[in-house]
Amino acid sequence: MSSLSVPPPQCLLKSFTVPHRYLFGPGPSNVPPRILTAGSQPMLGHLHAETIEIMDHIKSGVQYAFQTQNRMTLVVSGPGHAAMECAIFNSVEPGDCVLVAVNGIWGERAAEIAGRIGAKVNTIWTSAGRYFGNDEIEQALSKYKPVLFFLTHGESSTGVVHPIDGIGQLCHKYDCLFLVDSVAAMGGSPIYMDKQDIDIMYTGSQKVLNVPPGTAPISFSERACNKIFSRKTKPVSYFLDLSWLGNYWGCDGKPARVYHHTGPVSSLYSLREGLAILAETGLENSWKRHKDVAEYFHASLEKIGLKLFVEEKKARLPTVTTIVAPPGYDWREITGYIMKNHNIEISGGLGPSVGMVLRVGLMGCNSNKTYVDMILEALTDALKHCHKSKV
Repeated sequence: MSSLSVPPPQCLLKSFTVPHRYLFGPGPSNVPPRILTAGSQPMLGHLHAETIEIMDHIKSGVQYAFQTQNRMTLVVSGPGHAAMECAIFNSVEPGDCVLVAVNGIWGERAAEIAGRIGAKVNTIWTSAGRYFGNDEIEQALSKYKPVLFFLTHGESSTGVVHPIDGIGQLCHKYDCLFLVDSVAAMGGSPIYMDKQDIDIMYTGSQKVLNVPPGTAPISFSERACNKIFSRKTKPVSYFLDLSWLGNYWGCDGKPARVYHHTGPVSSLYSLREGLAILAETGLENSWKRHKDVAEYFHASLEKIGLKLFVEEKKARLPTVTTIVAPPGYDWREITGYIMKNHNIEISGGLGPSVGMVLRVGLMGCNSNKTYVDMILEALTDALKHCHKSKV
């Protein structure tokens, strides 16, 4: 008689087939066959010579994508949230003053994370769909004297791409590090880490790079490293401690890499391939394609009577479009209808935009006019068949 009190789950004794869907939400995006194939290659040890070579390729690819020569450029084993925590945990100590620009959910979460480790968090706020002027930012820097200023480059909850020029210089004027979240924008909207004086920047694998979720590129300037490696206390996270990660990724100049954690080897294969595609495409070509496709989509939406949430054209994020939820309709019925009848995922709002918008992501291989036409057809069909109230 078996000593097991829990039997094998019946659901695991049957095969499972994953359906194909068009992922036109704010992420993850569809993974092209080339990247899927790369991720299915044979397993290597996480510190084998070949794995280290792949890691070095990835570092070079991230430096290109970020437009930086920072030596401390690596990848966090985890999603964009892990990179956000890595950036804040390492650069901020308890009692430090942090300034967070909040124009969507990612600013809210950065403030929450900084507060949890005992930082003195100050925020500046603007309404969903808007961004901050440099004069507003300078006033706050002058008032609060923070050690770190956080800004979201591509706010996927509201569909705003934030101007970056001049902010890094302002931060340095006030002896402050400039931290940028470019998860939703990197590869789809221009950003130049070194030229724009960004001290810490990170992104995620599952957006423009079209790589499965779970790896998050991040880079630190020498200025950031000087503060991080002269801190009086250890970072609160052992797993995200930059002194360990920097060695694991060969960023510290030491002759040997010491075991820190078992990296996601297959995910690194995929990430290398996503970065290779970006390098082959060319950053400027990628930026232009995303811009052109987004503008085609925006003009077409207006033709069918839908309104864009972000009014100022230059502030519209090319990778994630926010559409004002059509009056009289339940947005959940629209997204559900499109999924059921067209096999297409689009999303509702998030954080401050909940109930206000539909969000459509067109990133990497999904950024093309053929897919735009497919989405427009699905939206038009949904507006014909979903219930519309008379109110």
